[in-house]
Amino acid sequence: MKLSFRPYELQLKHAFTLATSSRTTTPVMLVELEYDGIVGYGEASMPPYLGESHETVARFLQKVDLSGFNDPFRMDEILEYIDSIESGNRAAKACIDIALHDLVGKIMGQPWYKIWGLTPENTPNTSFTIGIDTRDVIIEKTKEAAEFKILKVKMGRDNDKELVEAIRSVTDVPLCVDVNQGWTDKYKALEMIHWLNEKGIVFVEQPMPKEQIDDMAWLTENSPLPTIADEAFQRIHDIPKFKDVYTGINIKLMKSTGMHEAKKMIEVARALDMKVMIGCMTETSCAVSAAAQLSPLCEWADLDGNLLITNDIYEGMKVINGKVTLNELPGIGIKKI
Repeated sequence: MKLSFRPYELQLKHAFTLATSSRTTTPVMLVELEYDGIVGYGEASMPPYLGESHETVARFLQKVDLSGFNDPFRMDEILEYIDSIESGNRAAKACIDIALHDLVGKIMGQPWYKIWGLTPENTPNTSFTIGIDTRDVIIEKTKEAAEFKILKVKMGRDNDKELVEAIRSVTDVPLCVDVNQGWTDKYKALEMIHWLNEKGIVFVEQPMPKEQIDDMAWLTENSPLPTIADEAFQRIHDIPKFKDVYTGINIKLMKSTGMHEAKKMIEVARALDMKVMIGCMTETSCAVSAAAQLSPLCEWADLDGNLLITNDIYEGMKVINGKVTLNELPGIGIKKI
């Protein structure tokens, strides 16, 4: 197997503003894994909070030596080796995992949702993210997202209610909110959640700082809405300790090191009676389509990362009438534009 990679910079349609940051670009690394004339595509997305960059991912990938593996179907063995090269580097590991899945699926001539025996009609609607902004821009973004059946609202500053009221002035579709650890007082957080419950909110994602575990457990116990962990956890071994702290988890391939572990994470969450959301970073259709292969197993999806950029170079999973819609293309379901 031959590995090649190149850096790429995603350009966002709008400034992406969260509780603690704002940006207009996201660095990614595009990967190709070739075997017997067949090429699998992968991607690493590096939003700032992950702590990875073009430099760190390139350094990791330069250490990868696949010469000892002459059979791409030995995925457990290959990915165990990739994980052992260094600790951390989750996005770097994910891009190889995604490329390997794409390659093996293409060799088999089937998309991964079929290989896993999943029903494509069971995909959820995907939310579309409305970043923190002025009232006029929020209304404009909401109108642009008219085809979506659920919207995600970024929160965590001092104008949370104003954001919801602005969206509610133009639409009554269900909303989910992502606080990105922006609330620090559990009593104020609970008061806000009760207010949100009256506004048609479906769930609250990462309402409090990940370190405030006891406060978060109290909030979940008293909350009328499900609470979803995002920044609080990364990989499969993190999940059991959050069983009674959050209602569910948001799995992202850039955190889980790819599709292989993400699927196992879903199984663990189900065993613990936790709900599952499949999410993404700002990504091309490559990584988003890879995550979409798992979406029939999840209650919720937040797979809009490719829709937030202006320079996607792949075509893959589509959002049709707000629903994650898988195609018949083998592997992760993409082709180069």
